[in-house]
Amino acid sequence: MPAETPVTKGALWRAMRSFPFKEPEFRSRKIAAKASFWLLIGASAVFGIMVGLMLTYSVNLPQMADLERYRPSTTTELLDVHGRVFGSFALERRVVVPYSEFPPVLRDAILSIEDKNFMSNSGVNLIRVVGAAWKDLHSKQRSQGASTLTMQLARNLFLSSEKTYGRKLQEIFLTLQIERHFTKAQIFSLYANQIYLGRGTYGFEAGSEYYFSKHARDLTLAEAATLAGLPKGPEEYSPVRHPERALRRRNLVLAEMYEDKRITAAQYSEAKRQPLGLNLEPPPSASEAPYFIEEVRRQLEREYGAEEVHGAGLKVYTTLDLDAQRAANKALLDDLAAYERRRGWKSKLQNVLTSGADLNSYKHPDWNTPIAVGTYFHALVMEVAPTRMVVRVGRVQSTMEPADWVWTQKLKATEIAKPGDIVYVKVATAGATPRFLLEQDSGAQGAFMAVNNANGEVMAMIGGRDFEVSQFNRATQAQRQTGSSFKPYDYTAAMEAGMKPTDTVLDAPASFYTPNGPYTPHNYEADWRGPMSLTEAFAESRNIPALRLADKVGIRKVIEVARRFGVTSPLPNFLPVAIGAAGITLSEQVASYSVFPNDGIRIQPHYIRRIVQADGLPLEQKTPEVKEVITVDIARKMMVLLEAVTSHGTAATVSQMHHAFGGKTGTTNSFTDAWFLGFSPSVTAGVWVGFDNPSQTLGDKETGARAALPAWIDFMKVATASVPNEQFARYDAPKKQLDVQVTPNATSAPAAPKKPAEADDDSDDSDDDTPKPAAPAKVTAAPAVSASESDDGHPTPVVKWNTMPAAAKPATGAARPVVKAPVAAGPPKSGAKQ
Repeated sequence: MPAETPVTKGALWRAMRSFPFKEPEFRSRKIAAKASFWLLIGASAVFGIMVGLMLTYSVNLPQMADLERYRPSTTTELLDVHGRVFGSFALERRVVVPYSEFPPVLRDAILSIEDKNFMSNSGVNLIRVVGAAWKDLHSKQRSQGASTLTMQLARNLFLSSEKTYGRKLQEIFLTLQIERHFTKAQIFSLYANQIYLGRGTYGFEAGSEYYFSKHARDLTLAEAATLAGLPKGPEEYSPVRHPERALRRRNLVLAEMYEDKRITAAQYSEAKRQPLGLNLEPPPSASEAPYFIEEVRRQLEREYGAEEVHGAGLKVYTTLDLDAQRAANKALLDDLAAYERRRGWKSKLQNVLTSGADLNSYKHPDWNTPIAVGTYFHALVMEVAPTRMVVRVGRVQSTMEPADWVWTQKLKATEIAKPGDIVYVKVATAGATPRFLLEQDSGAQGAFMAVNNANGEVMAMIGGRDFEVSQFNRATQAQRQTGSSFKPYDYTAAMEAGMKPTDTVLDAPASFYTPNGPYTPHNYEADWRGPMSLTEAFAESRNIPALRLADKVGIRKVIEVARRFGVTSPLPNFLPVAIGAAGITLSEQVASYSVFPNDGIRIQPHYIRRIVQADGLPLEQKTPEVKEVITVDIARKMMVLLEAVTSHGTAATVSQMHHAFGGKTGTTNSFTDAWFLGFSPSVTAGVWVGFDNPSQTLGDKETGARAALPAWIDFMKVATASVPNEQFARYDAPKKQLDVQVTPNATSAPAAPKKPAEADDDSDDSDDDTPKPAAPAKVTAAPAVSASESDDGHPTPVVKWNTMPAAAKPATGAARPVVKAPVAAGPPKSGAKQ
């Protein structure tokens, strides 16, 4: 056997050391197995994290069924009786329109600047999403435009604007769901109706109406590009606040449209040369019927809640007649201007420079109203010279000349005003350079209300001279002393006690006993007419006869009659109330006076006919109360008295209109309140004029017939123009047919009149179940009296009723008063015709 060589042993040793054979290959497999294991673990962890994130951020996401039922907050519109929109309520000014109402030029502009590939992409562009997320989280500004249009929609509809990765993931999840459930046209419509465009407008239709006063379908290329540029920064690129930025942004949109071949070079060049061309118009409520709108808003919010009213897109068909409202606006403002001119120039003007304001930046609240012929404004005096005065209303300046202030009897403008003064002007001519006439605003206020007799609908309402300056509604909230306009309640109580228009009452000196002592009123003319018919005493508005009647039937009975007529204001149990020494609102008086031409039926005044929801279904409404408060017989007896006032009494001026009218004037002590309430067969209207301070006088001889009646006449000329031949029902005619039905169990007229001997006396019970006054008009004193010529004319025989009080016994109407008021010991220094 051959000997082993060292080489062989070494080779064997090396072979043994390498056992097990193929170890390097086995190790590679082991490493690969371990790597695969940990890779799977990592992938599972990532998958779990992703599932967890999806669960976390999608669990509270809205379902697509919610989006299908989604109704954006839309504008509630108010329409008049002819279907004309005159006001609106909105948390967000939005008008929802279908896809077809957005013109191609607007759609192209939006897509070019916001999402070029909108029609072909899946809603999520991963490259843009990563870039948008990074920019959102690491910059102070929001990266509008980095997201797709669908992602913007998802964010605006359901998500907050916080800058987190979680919110971005939610945005992506929502975007994918939206793209799966809706067509591109539906998505675009949702976006175009939802997006915010600044100045309180949401959606391109509302934006088009606000910025350009036209529908979106009528936009030009330049206008469409201006709107399309706003979503990136509605305030930053606002064409109102920053017109230069808005112009640059618009031109960028046009450039993108040209680059995308959506417009031609010629179109691009032409649109780029165009100015912004804004045509901003304030809401119509600013100049039409703001006080009426406010009353409607309050009622709607009480009945349906603020959210429903301001965001549900209701259509509210109101009782307002815009033509009547415009006539009322003109009549009252012209009447106040005539009053101011009668009282002369007072030179008490506010100056804005004293408060540190700048002439060029100052803006008065009433400048939101469009400048039109016949409107009134507070204007800022910019320059003054002896023969001219430059004033500004908004951005419009006008130069006034001596002919424009001739009524002031001041020769030079420097005697009237100085730069920075606020003057009151009337627009004589409109246009680019309007002409203003100098007027005066000394603080005198007025209120007006008119109702349709047949159905109780409020046709027109004015609560003050300028809503932008004062929102206090003097028609519904101000309780002012009524003067002789309260007397219909006295005479109605007397008629129910058995008297007739031809019965007599004594107009002679009298003292009435009250718990405060003797009450000795006097007539305005300080004369006495002796025995007078009720018709004559009422037409001449004599105070003593009215007090005798109220004293005989009892002031409590008079107050009970007023309550039946719907008066809810406080009426204390003391005799001076019979001649108007208590505060009542104009709206209560107008509703009461409509009872007479309605043959004793009182219809609760109301502002709304019907309400339709956005889906076309009507909302349930309360029916206005309708009740009989006096009999037909009593109503027609009172009509004899009320017609006498307008034919030959204190409002005889009305007779020149040659129409069927009735009514009553009213003036309080020291001429602090002037009233006229009157009616035709179809319309009842009332006017009040005075100062907000109930102790401030209108001035000597400013009676109801002088200060309030002219406005009523001007309005009635318009209100009755379409019914020139209407007449009141005669005494023996059938009962008047109204457009409403009497509310069940609401009839409250007495079954039969009481005889004089059965008249109620007053008791010591106070009438304290009434609401507190809404306006700071307190009872001060018994009002003055009036006189005028009169004639009876009633065909029935005269039946005398002795209304002379016994000299030695207390008046039967005496009672302990609830509110103490000084009594008149004689005629006031400035007595008033009632």
